[in-house]
Amino acid sequence: MKSFILIALSMLFPTYVIANQDSTTLDLGEITVMENRMEIPFNKISRNISVIHRKAIETTPARSIQEILAFTPGVDIRQRGVSGVQANVGIRGGSFEQTLMLINGIKLTDPQTSHHQMNIPVPVQAIQRIEVLKGPGSRIFGQNAYAGAVNIVTSLPETTSLNIQGFGGDFGMRGGHLISSLPIGKYKQTISISHDASEGHWYNSDFKVNNIFYESGFDINKKNELNAMIGYTDRKFGANGFYTNAFPDQWEAIETYLTALTHSFRDNQFYLQTRGYWRRNVDEFRLRRNEPEFFTNNHISDVMALELNSTYTSSLGVSGLGLEARQEKIESTNLGNRERSFLGVFAEHRIEFWEKFDARAGIYSNYYNEYGWKHFPGAEIGFQANKLSRLYTNFGTSYRIPSFTELYYEDPSNLSNPNLLPEEAWNFEIGWKLNRKNLSSEVVYFHRATDNLIDWTRIPSDITPNPNRWTPGNISSVQFNGLETSIRYSVNWGSQKAKLNELSLSYNYIQADLVQAEGMESRYALNSLRNQIIAGMQAEFMGKAELTIKGRHVERMALDPYFLLDARLDYNRIKPVGFFLEASNITNAEYIEAGFVQMPGRWFKAGFTLNVNK
Repeated sequence: MKSFILIALSMLFPTYVIANQDSTTLDLGEITVMENRMEIPFNKISRNISVIHRKAIETTPARSIQEILAFTPGVDIRQRGVSGVQANVGIRGGSFEQTLMLINGIKLTDPQTSHHQMNIPVPVQAIQRIEVLKGPGSRIFGQNAYAGAVNIVTSLPETTSLNIQGFGGDFGMRGGHLISSLPIGKYKQTISISHDASEGHWYNSDFKVNNIFYESGFDINKKNELNAMIGYTDRKFGANGFYTNAFPDQWEAIETYLTALTHSFRDNQFYLQTRGYWRRNVDEFRLRRNEPEFFTNNHISDVMALELNSTYTSSLGVSGLGLEARQEKIESTNLGNRERSFLGVFAEHRIEFWEKFDARAGIYSNYYNEYGWKHFPGAEIGFQANKLSRLYTNFGTSYRIPSFTELYYEDPSNLSNPNLLPEEAWNFEIGWKLNRKNLSSEVVYFHRATDNLIDWTRIPSDITPNPNRWTPGNISSVQFNGLETSIRYSVNWGSQKAKLNELSLSYNYIQADLVQAEGMESRYALNSLRNQIIAGMQAEFMGKAELTIKGRHVERMALDPYFLLDARLDYNRIKPVGFFLEASNITNAEYIEAGFVQMPGRWFKAGFTLNVNK
């Protein structure tokens, strides 16, 4: 209870921060969310979407995308170690397998396991904004967006720039990045290189992460544009407690490759986008780091896809149509050689009527070679009471097929279940949001009725570590009900010497009728959020120093609650030479987010930035 009071009285944290520029002023009209087909201004969307803008990304006390998302209401980040070396992302009580990650609309689906979905080759400093869709996204993105989706958006500057950062900290942490933009006429291009490493905060938790990301765009003419992305990430880490506590010397090495080519055509009322992409994940996992002959898994998974998305605007509204074809393959010493194919068709329409009302309805039909056709309808209705206030409601269905790991993986700690059924859900949401010049707030209620929820369970044991193996299975039916509230206020109190810029607060509650089966332990389902309070403040001193403080109270269904307090101080952040200090877990809390990994206590980081712009 003390944690609740401390957060409520000391600081407030944003649900979403919307301005695309580096500013504390809220301007929702400047953001347009592109959901693969339709472009809709943020303030006309009838969904609960959080947008994390550039300034928030830079000033959040975090070293990774995962850590930044941890401060987003309704998003549950379960990290294994620091700096996001591996983390699970859940939304509204959903598991990491039920969340879809995207880069500029390109899906990062991993058929082996969504543990690897966050192997993202983009350095944090190269991200323009992050869009978080809460609730079912199957009608928009397909079957993987079961409980929500996260889209990472980068940009191609039209001016030459160079950004260099270096940092160091506790646990032998060190690293940095180089990001360069070099446009040549109509050809825009950006390259990003980053390195993060640490000796680890406890036994066998060291890591090295290297990322390379190249993006380019070329305006062929006024109507046609080409964009390309190439990314590579290499991650090697000690995995003590990641998947089991029976083998503290676990070790893993992962390489992820991503390439994508996109063509866009725009002519008055008609928009057409076609793209193809390929993602490869190479995973080597050892139960004993220095004894690969004892037990080693090697997996190579490939995802190849083609997509077509289009919209047409007429006097009757905006119509959208999309097609996608995707093939997923894996070659594995444990899972065997597997492959599966998907075909999807999207159709939707949006209209505005009676001056203040708008409606959007559509359906996604998916064909999977093992389960046949599945259909996911959905609809949204919005009422713009005035320029500042909006009421909305929506409903939709969602669907997720099991991963190859759930179906076929086995080792001394885990058993597979090839008889798993796909997860299905029916979702409903109703909300209200207020957006004024300096104030934004939102209240949302959601309901999700889930069938065939997949969880890993095992029989308890008096022996430590537990010798019984985890096995995935379908839980018959689970009801989720949740309440999300938030408020953000750009106060701008004080003078140039000391000014309080913004205060904000969010509270999320999730009630699930899921109970642990008698005589069984749950690995994932009972770790979902129950209560979440996120709060923060940002202040400015002498026009040069910015202080950001953020706190979280997290309570999951079957784990002890904990409170975390983090802070970051930036000096000359957007100047040619800047410095920063970060303090994580200031309250020195003891907590576990995922697996059996004891997260670190209080720790510190410091670094510098160099900015060159022409």
